[in-house]
Amino acid sequence: MNDHIIIRPFAEADAPEVRELFIRINRLLAPADLKDAFEAYIVSALREEIDRISEYYGEKSGAFWVAVIGIRVVGMFGLEPSGPEAMELRRMYVDPDWRRRGIAQKMLQFAEDHCRIHHLSRLDLSTSEVQSEALSFYRNAGYQLVREEVAGSPSNKTVGGGIRRYHFQKSL
Repeated sequence: MNDHIIIRPFAEADAPEVRELFIRINRLLAPADLKDAFEAYIVSALREEIDRISEYYGEKSGAFWVAVIGIRVVGMFGLEPSGPEAMELRRMYVDPDWRRRGIAQKMLQFAEDHCRIHHLSRLDLSTSEVQSEALSFYRNAGYQLVREEVAGSPSNKTVGGGIRRYHFQKSL
């Protein structure tokens, strides 16, 4: 299955599928007691980032890609600078209907290779306690936990609401 996955730069024509994937996954992740907080986060992230991917990542000197099987977007991720020799992995999502087929592994490998090609020595990322599969995935891929925090306030990177966030990095 892995051979049929194509990772390519985001195109404006991908915007509706990327938007739908972002909304769907965040609604699936939302614990019952934080549904309203997740809905507010979704609205904010759409406005600030997802509905303006080209501009957002362009302003940050980053890039955004989609994973495609056939003509369907089944995954997405972005990179933005997080330091002089590092990038941060952002918005890495795989469509729940397409999980366990090597898509996340291929996207992560692509992101790491992109950093190496551009002579960047580290890839940073963060995820939250509500993404237990992501926590295991990154640990198994060699990422080291560098800090934890409880996110009180929402931002374009977190729902807030007291969710614990885990920050990882990997030397490349």
